Amino acid sequence: MRSSQFLHSAVLVVVYLFSADLADDLKPQRLQSNLSSVQPMTGIALWTTNEAASTAPIQLEYAYLKYSQIVQESGVYDWEPVERLLTEVAGRKHQAILRWHDTYVGEPTGVPDYIKRLPNYHETTALSEKKPTGFPDWSNQEWKAFVLQFYTRFAEKYDADSRLAFVQAGFGLWAEYHIYDGPMKLGQTFPDKEFQPKFLKHLASNFQETPWMISVDAAGDHTPFAKDTMLSELQFGLFDDSFNHKRHSKENEPNWRTLGMERWKHSPTGGEFSFFARKDQKEALSPNGPYGIPFADQAAKFHVSFIIGDDQPRFQSPEVIRNAGMACGYRFKVNRFLTSSTASELEIENTGIAPIYYHAYPAVDGVRSGTTLKGLEPGQRRQFRVAKGGALPVVTIECDRLVSGQKIGFEADLP
Repeated sequence: MRSSQFLHSAVLVVVYLFSADLADDLKPQRLQSNLSSVQPMTGIALWTTNEAASTAPIQLEYAYLKYSQIVQESGVYDWEPVERLLTEVAGRKHQAILRWHDTYVGEPTGVPDYIKRLPNYHETTALSEKKPTGFPDWSNQEWKAFVLQFYTRFAEKYDADSRLAFVQAGFGLWAEYHIYDGPMKLGQTFPDKEFQPKFLKHLASNFQETPWMISVDAAGDHTPFAKDTMLSELQFGLFDDSFNHKRHSKENEPNWRTLGMERWKHSPTGGEFSFFARKDQKEALSPNGPYGIPFADQAAKFHVSFIIGDDQPRFQSPEVIRNAGMACGYRFKVNRFLTSSTASELEIENTGIAPIYYHAYPAVDGVRSGTTLKGLEPGQRRQFRVAKGGALPVVTIECDRLVSGQKIGFEADLP
């Protein structure tokens, strides 16, 4: 018994001495790196149809899609339009933000033809912004069942696709969770309060990797959020399609607060520059913004990862667009880097305004740390150990969610 205890103690001593020697062997390592580009999954986003998307300093492209582009007959899904779109975007070394919609001002609905042919399906055509606009029949069970099935199929195919950064979802005009001009009737032209939570919970259960977002207009009294606290616990992000308009603090910000100002801690937030007034677009990135608030300050207040600014190449230089993009999302800085012949330690800080929402790992000579940068909040620091050292180690940040040509950078000034 005493012999066994002695051997056990000896093993502990050896392990302790080995660990101490390893720690003593770690020495500060020189590391120099600058950030001069917008980081993946952040920044100013352009529409996929914008000619400037090929040359502008961006990482994200945005597109609307109709359900009817994919499905015409019951159970028959043709994903070719999505494949073509994602391939084109990835070919420009960018990722896509996609939003599926069923109602768009001046257009027919995005409802598949086989549902429109049903005898108990009755659409509404009415004026919205003075244009004849189609509104789906939300009393129809087949239509509601299809919407749920569609997101199941979509998530099965694209939830783990690196070409897709984020998904936006919703109902009403442009899927922005409102019908501010037109026939707003719950259970007819807009989903009732029973289907809405079913839809949101369905998204939460199907998207395991890709973050999804809904409009801040979901805070209105036409939704169940005010009375269903369980919905607020779902892991969804927010988008605001009038991000910088004149009355934003009085009309939009209360919606952010209702849905949760700290959603950015687990899910992305973003939106689009307003179109209410011409200056909203023209001066969006001017030094003081259109109404006295610099974009960087507004972005930091809401911790946005991206803003759709399709008109910005018309009004601003690439340098201004790049700087605005770099003011969004995460930004990593290596504060400490130690190495031995066999191991490394790093301390990394997020100096940006939002976390990264995918797993990303510091690596030394291609060997990754077992600890992820995902969820590291602004101002926070995290320690990383890597089972790789050496005389001239190369530090990178690796992420499996990037497309070819993308790279997560970092700042470092370690002499």
